[in-house]
Amino acid sequence: MKYAQHLASEKLKLVQPTFQKGLMAIMLVGAVLVSVGCKPESKQDVQPQAAVMPAPVVMVANAKAQDVPLYINSIGQAVATEAVTIMPRISGQVVEKCFEDGAVIRKGQTLFKLDRIPFEAALASAEAQLAQSEASLDFANIELARYETIAGTNAVSKTDYDTKKNAVKVAKAQVAAAQASVRTARIRLDYCTITSPIDGRAGARLVDVGNIVRENDTAMLSIQKLSLIYAQFTINEQQLAQVRQYMSEHSLKAYVKLPGDAGQGVEGDVTFLNNAVEQATGTVRLRATMVNDDMHFWAGQFVNVQLVLKTLDDAVLVPQAAVQLSQKGQYVLSVDEQDHAQYRPVKTGQSHEQWIVVDGIKSGERVIVDGQLMVRPGGPVTIPQTAQATDVKSAQTSKTKAANAS
Repeated sequence: MKYAQHLASEKLKLVQPTFQKGLMAIMLVGAVLVSVGCKPESKQDVQPQAAVMPAPVVMVANAKAQDVPLYINSIGQAVATEAVTIMPRISGQVVEKCFEDGAVIRKGQTLFKLDRIPFEAALASAEAQLAQSEASLDFANIELARYETIAGTNAVSKTDYDTKKNAVKVAKAQVAAAQASVRTARIRLDYCTITSPIDGRAGARLVDVGNIVRENDTAMLSIQKLSLIYAQFTINEQQLAQVRQYMSEHSLKAYVKLPGDAGQGVEGDVTFLNNAVEQATGTVRLRATMVNDDMHFWAGQFVNVQLVLKTLDDAVLVPQAAVQLSQKGQYVLSVDEQDHAQYRPVKTGQSHEQWIVVDGIKSGERVIVDGQLMVRPGGPVTIPQTAQATDVKSAQTSKTKAANAS
């Protein structure tokens, strides 16, 4: 018993130092943790807070209501309303040119003169033949009158009398033929003077003085009337039904301009629609007639043609820069009274200069024309006073100012 108590006392002595060492270790670790926990945070230990993004700066323009045309654009060509190629109606030698190349020509103005001598001789011969025929007729009438006085007697036979009557008829026919020959000779003599059949502008002469020209064969000059001019253009056959519908309701207008012209162009009336679709191209030819007194258009020039079908009343337009495209289709970002951006799906129509017709926006609403990339639908936006644009031009001016300021 005593031995057992002694053994337990010895074990206790061995355990106590070990326990004390462990306890001290635990207390040391706790002190270290407390000291670390109580240590003040350094600047490096402070985590930065997330910055609040400012509302993006945008520029806006007001949607507007305006009467605009429904149109078809096409490319055409200016064509003279009248064009003639001058050819001689007789053969002969050119002895005089009476105009300047490129000059304005009036109807009836002398252009060329041909040698008259052969035709004057032909006229003199015809007139001589006419005089001879008239003399023969006079003699035949005298003979017939003589025979008529004795026709009731047996002095002449009935056959002789009928011969005299026939001679008068033949002489009359010969006179008529001679008169026709004289008229023809005079006409051919008049053809020696070649005149213009229309008002217009002369091209370059094709023959010079001294040349021999052949009747109805030699081209001498081209004249084109440009004071009225055609704009000839085409539409595709899918547009034909629509064009015919509006043509049946009212006369169609077209606005024509050269590629470098500004503005809408010169107004013309659509005066011709071809009666067939061209099989090779699938197009139909139309023609607009315009006044061209100032010679702005020249025959052969390519022109831009806007065929107006009807007028859309109070159509809503926004700047083209306002219309964006997403996977869902076209949209516009509008700005409400609280300066928050709103997603607005739209359907677009035809463009008019820098504006485009839209369905889905009301007149007067503000739409974003620049800065859409940073805008979140439903989120706030910032609109500088310089960016309160009412049209495309002021919006572009505001954009330039904002860019310069940044």
